[in-house]
Amino acid sequence: MSEDARAALTQRLRTLDEQVLRLHDQHQGLVAAAAGSNSDDEHDPEGSTLAFERQQVAATIEGLQRARGDVVRALAALDDGTYGRCEVCGSPIPAERLEARPGARTCVSCASRRR
Repeated sequence: MSEDARAALTQRLRTLDEQVLRLHDQHQGLVAAAAGSNSDDEHDPEGSTLAFERQQVAATIEGLQRARGDVVRALAALDDGTYGRCEVCGSPIPAERLEARPGARTCVSCASRRR
């Protein structure tokens, strides 16, 4: 399992890095578009659209970076032999959960209690 998990986590990390890079480029394009115009976010209908798009891209980047952190932690857990164990109760995390969320740090039961 650990080599399959490492391959899946490494691929997920690569995918996240690519997505973040693309979104950074998109964000820079939105910033440049706003800088090159005389739009006033408050009064120009296009200005509010650009501001919304910038914030949406920034929020997506933030979410991807959190997911990346989860994957990096999961790779470290593989190295120290704790991958696949719930960080709260110590029970095994079901393979189906790890397949759906390779960076999962808790079992389903503990995850639902944290909400």
